[in-house]
Amino acid sequence: MPEDTAVVPAPQPGPVSQWLTGQGFEHEQLEPDHLGVEVLGIEAPFLPVIAAALKASGFDYLQVQGGYDEGPGGRLVSFYHLLKLGALAEQSATSTHHPPEEVRLKVFLSRDGDLTIPSLYPLYRGADWPERETFDMFGIGFEGHPQPKRLLMPEDWKGFPLRKDYVQPDFYEMQDAY
Repeated sequence: MPEDTAVVPAPQPGPVSQWLTGQGFEHEQLEPDHLGVEVLGIEAPFLPVIAAALKASGFDYLQVQGGYDEGPGGRLVSFYHLLKLGALAEQSATSTHHPPEEVRLKVFLSRDGDLTIPSLYPLYRGADWPERETFDMFGIGFEGHPQPKRLLMPEDWKGFPLRKDYVQPDFYEMQDAY
């Protein structure tokens, strides 16, 4: 094997990944983030089922939902950061302090493919505005969202401003805004 070719070991499954695998849920184990938070890649159709299983197992708080663009030729990503807050209540009763259990789910979408994924609003009401913002800025649609319309930009705005391939228009005329 050539010396300049390094073999990168696959990330080791964390506790959430092991639990999901034991329950029969398919997912991709991704590299943990810089703080050691477990990160899992989820296929869009399975997102609500896996999120429901995680919620039933104690991940009852959606801390943040957002999106990002991997760059030219890359994918668009919707992510969900979930916490177990019930464990924090138990810790406060025993006065021991441990960081909460957390996991991040990521759904990767080809920018040339279907940019619609199921909404997690029915499970986590806190997903309402973040999903709308992710749609508004990146064009990722959330099927089943109760109010799927722009949140930050005018309704007739063309394009999605936080995509890396976005071209800003030279001129925008506000229509009867009131």
